[in-house]
Amino acid sequence: MNKILVAIIFAGFGAQLIKLILLWFTHKTLSLHDIIVTDGMPSSHAAFVISLSTIIYLQEGVSTSFAISLVLAFIVLRDSFGVRRSVGKEGKDIEKLFKMHKIKSKFHYAMGHTPLQVLVGAIIGFVVSFCTYYFL
Repeated sequence: MNKILVAIIFAGFGAQLIKLILLWFTHKTLSLHDIIVTDGMPSSHAAFVISLSTIIYLQEGVSTSFAISLVLAFIVLRDSFGVRRSVGKEGKDIEKLFKMHKIKSKFHYAMGHTPLQVLVGAIIGFVVSFCTYYFL
């Protein structure tokens, strides 16, 4: 069994499952869109990339693969709470303008993540990888 794949799948989809559970308790309803939602608590993006970096480090130590995964993780984490968060705020403002001017549109935007959502996702990724490595 490839521990790297197991850790990544459990961390990423586990974080997404936690997100769905939290959405259910918050809104008492779920839709098909909620399964692939790209914002909210916790960040499955962070869980995926941190689990990848962690499990590679645990299996290989400081290697080329680990360095590449770490660079990827930094890019994804920065994007999730930086760029995508900014774009989401702009999307919210555009939506307000559409409503103010009574423009009908199927405009869609995603808010990105807060730093806390990214941190919780990263913790999930780390813990899942650690448990996968030592207990599987």
